[in-house]
Parts: sequence; structure tokens; C-alpha cells
Amino acid sequence: MRLRLVRENTSIDFFSKARIWLGISMIAMVIAFASFMIQGLNFGIDFQGGTSIRTQSVQPVDVAAYRAALDPLELGDVSIAEVFDPSFAEDQHVAMVRIQAQEGDERIASETIQAVQFALASSLSSRIFVDTGSEQAILNEMEAAAEQLDLSIEHGDTGRGLRTILPAGTSLDVLLAFEDAIDGPTGERTVGISYEEMQFPSVSSVGPKVSGELIQSAIIAIALAVLAILLYIWLRFEWQFAVGAVLALSHDVILTIGIFSELQIKFDLAIIAALLTIVGYSINDTVIVFDRVRENLRKYKKKDLKEVLNISINETLSRTLMTSVTTLLALIALFVLGGDVIRGFVFAMIWGVIIGTYSSIFVASAILLVLGVKRDWSKKDPSAGTKYGHIDT
Repeated sequence: MRLRLVRENTSIDFFSKARIWLGISMIAMVIAFASFMIQGLNFGIDFQGGTSIRTQSVQPVDVAAYRAALDPLELGDVSIAEVFDPSFAEDQHVAMVRIQAQEGDERIASETIQAVQFALASSLSSRIFVDTGSEQAILNEMEAAAEQLDLSIEHGDTGRGLRTILPAGTSLDVLLAFEDAIDGPTGERTVGISYEEMQFPSVSSVGPKVSGELIQSAIIAIALAVLAILLYIWLRFEWQFAVGAVLALSHDVILTIGIFSELQIKFDLAIIAALLTIVGYSINDTVIVFDRVRENLRKYKKKDLKEVLNISINETLSRTLMTSVTTLLALIALFVLGGDVIRGFVFAMIWGVIIGTYSSIFVASAILLVLGVKRDWSKKDPSAGTKYGHIDT
């Protein structure tokens, strides 16, 4: 026996309260737009600007440990993601840490970057290496500074200068005090800080100009996707179908942006990917319903348009709900077990599948009912080929 979410041969009247459904959708869109205008979106680093720090360690990346190490710094929005590449060695574990721009600053201060690097390396109990350009010239100064700070140090030679090794567990304040003590009164010495367990191959910043361009590109991407769908539906069906589909898609996008604005969930490039996926998912459902509508308009030539729409939605209801429910099962599992990195994306997808299913059934078809539609595409123009029929040969 096959599993069914709805019984066969349903005869639900979806349009008995069509005006109510459209009214609810309109009110929801107005609320979403108002929330966007009043609160705005909680833009992530991609759109707000910030700094990206690439880490590399011999130990596996522990996102939770990294996040716990950075929480005391109160840096705002911090994104941590492990980077995978087939070319990496077995003991090469890379992560990308992205930190939002701090208030009033286009870039994160060097002191903050140093604090971030120290916190991440400390999470791995890493020893600290202090490299200088000379070997013996400041050895006495180092020993004096270490004695004053009650710090146990070791010395080594890198071949390019003196390397002083500070033990794991050294605090950031002690490290900075030691660095200042050997840097000289005018900072004329070159002092490099590195760590035993973790390296930081690159640090890059995204300023407001670049983030503004990303916002513009995201808007253009969504607009072009909707426009392409409008043209496709127009060519495949009729303009009424295209208008109904695009308005339903606009409904889905506006409500998704509205829920992110209302709940102030982080909005980044992953959410743009989710919006484009939602657009594709929703239009797939809508096209299936519309295709059945077109078939039934030819099949039931004397039935009222409202009745034909009801028949078409009922005939595709089982498929629509089965697709949505199975998709939601996978998305809910990802939302619960997937972790913080993809939670925003998955939440957008869950919301989009629910709203997209609703709009395919209640919004797109209701708009089609309001606009009306050509009833029979199979009839040819009776005057076709008879323009010169009255002329005697």
C-alpha cells in the first residue's frame, strides 16, 4: 500500500475564500516590507564589511572551540568555517575566520587582529614564538623583561635571527608587555609573533565599498532570475500565467526577507543563495499546477475557470504536498544537526518551501483567476488562410 498524504480524488474548494487568502498575503507582504524599512536587515560580514583571517594548523579544526575562544573578545558577528581542498596534506587543517567591521572603523585594528590570533592559538595550547632580527644584541633586554614579568623563556636560532619561545598559557597582556620591552623605546626593532600549533597565512579586509557592490550584485541576481522566469512562463503559457507566477515569486521573496528582518537573523551571501533556490523551487511547483490548468482548460471547455482551477490544484495536490514534506524532512534534519554555519541558510529554505507551497496553491492560481485566461489554444483563427478567398481565379 502506497503512502499518501492526501486521499485520492479530493474536491477541496480552494477559491471559496480566494479574496481572504489574497488579503492575508497582501497584509503579510505589507508587514514584511514595513519591517524591512523600519528595522532593516542584520547584514553579515559579506554585506557589512570586515576582516577575514585564514588559519592553518596540524590539529583538526574545532569550530566550537574556536568560537568559544573568540567569544570573550566581543567582536560581534564572527563566522568560522573549515576550508576543504583535495590538495591539502593530511596534517593541514585550514579554517576561515571572518569578523565584522567594528563600529566606526573600516578595518579591524592590528591590535584586535593580534588578539584574535592569540585567542585562536591559545585554544590549541600553542607555544608562542617571538622572532627578532638580531641574535645577541637584545638578549640581555629579553632576560630582564622575562624576569620582571616572571616569565619562563627559551632561546633558539632560526638562521635569520633570534627566536624566543614563550610557554603555552602565557596571557596576552604578558605577551604584549614582553613585546614592548624588546621593541625598543621608538619601536625600531622588527618583532614577529608566531605560534607553534597554528599559522595565519593571510589576513584580508572587505571595506564598505566592496560590501555595497555585493548588495547591488545580489539584488541584480534575484531580479534577473525573476525576469528570466517571467519570460519563460510567458513563452510557455500566456501572459496571465507569467504575471501570476512572478507575483507569487515576489510574494515568496518579500516574505522571506521580511522574516529575516523581523527576527534579525544574520543575512549574508548564503541567504541570497537560499532565495534563488526558493525561487526555483516555488516556480517548479507553480509550473506543474499551471501545466495541469492548461490541460484542463482544453479538456473542460464549458466549465467555469474557477472550477477548472480547483480541479487542477486537487489533481496535483498529492504531488505538491509529498514533494514539500519530503524536502522539509531533510531540511529540518539539517537545521537540528547541521550546526551554526548553515543554520541561517537552512532556516531560509524551510521558510521558503512552506511559503512557496502556499503561494503555488493559493496565490498564483488566485491571481490567474482574477486576470482570466484564454480558454482554448487548440482552435485556429477561422479567418486564417482566407484573406484572398473571395478573389476568383
